[in-house]
Amino acid sequence: MSKALRLSEKWFRFGLWLVAFVFASFLIGLGGTVVRNLPQVEQTLELEDFIDKPAAAKARATIDTARKARLAADEALDQTRLKLNAQRADAASARETFDNWLATRRATQLPAQDAELIRRTAALDALKAAERRALAAVETHQQSALDAKQAEARALRELQALERDAADELDEGLRRQELRVFLYRLALTLPLLVAAGWLFARQRKSTWWPFVWGFVFFALFAFFVELVPYLPDYGGYVRHAVGVVVTVVVGRQAILALNRYLERQKLAEARPDAERRQELAYDVALARLAKGVCPGCERVVDLNNAAIDYCSHCGICLFEHCGQCAARKSAFSRFCHACGTPASAPTAPAPAGLPAQPAATA
Repeated sequence: MSKALRLSEKWFRFGLWLVAFVFASFLIGLGGTVVRNLPQVEQTLELEDFIDKPAAAKARATIDTARKARLAADEALDQTRLKLNAQRADAASARETFDNWLATRRATQLPAQDAELIRRTAALDALKAAERRALAAVETHQQSALDAKQAEARALRELQALERDAADELDEGLRRQELRVFLYRLALTLPLLVAAGWLFARQRKSTWWPFVWGFVFFALFAFFVELVPYLPDYGGYVRHAVGVVVTVVVGRQAILALNRYLERQKLAEARPDAERRQELAYDVALARLAKGVCPGCERVVDLNNAAIDYCSHCGICLFEHCGQCAARKSAFSRFCHACGTPASAPTAPAPAGLPAQPAATA
């Protein structure tokens, strides 16, 4: 704040700035809620939205059927393996018993035991045949399980190919949806930014300036926080292109503004001293003096040096003598700090050794 402001005016201005920030905070909250809900206007995209549904349904049905067949074949295979193991155990036991009996038969050489030999041999052959049948059943169920597994694998590969194609289409759909949401954000924030620019240019010094500044803060937040971080990245082209355009536009305006400012300063420095001081606002002049710079050209001046009354750069009067008491005072003060005489009072003779100074215009 300028040092020329009254204490109550400072507090009032502080309160008005507080109003501006509170107003901006509520606008930011409202705008953030709207921006967060913008994606809801779009349908949530999923993989199923892009896959070939008839082909996918056929592949899934095949996978389900093959999986059930494989599970059934595995269960049957487990049962037949148990039976095969039992048949092998029975055959092995019968073979051991037969070998023992045959050894006894050879030792006795009794012809009456030939019928028993034939019966035992037939029983052993029956056990071997049952073992072979159990082994054939195991092989059959193994083949069924293998066929079901291969059918399931083929259908799964077909489904994965369909899902890969659908995933590519989903990515493209998500990119298009992201771009549409970005355009929604842009359509919302860009008019706010344009309105904020117009208010800043035309109304920032009006009676309602706290609301103007609050709206400006809200528009800047909406653009740089709610919009810019969500720029679609298409390989970085959009983000970098926007950065280049913004930099060029801002840099060009800054260069033009600097040249216009320097041109105005040159023209101002060429005008008479009294005219230049009349055009300088009171608060602006005091603020620049408080920073230790010349109010006219804004170059650094040693204001503590009592021998300096004029700016050595632009020639504007910085200090003069009161027309009533001859006290040295700022040429921009409205009243003499020593006697309170208005600055427009006639100039009094200067102290010995100092030239008389013209009175400053109020």
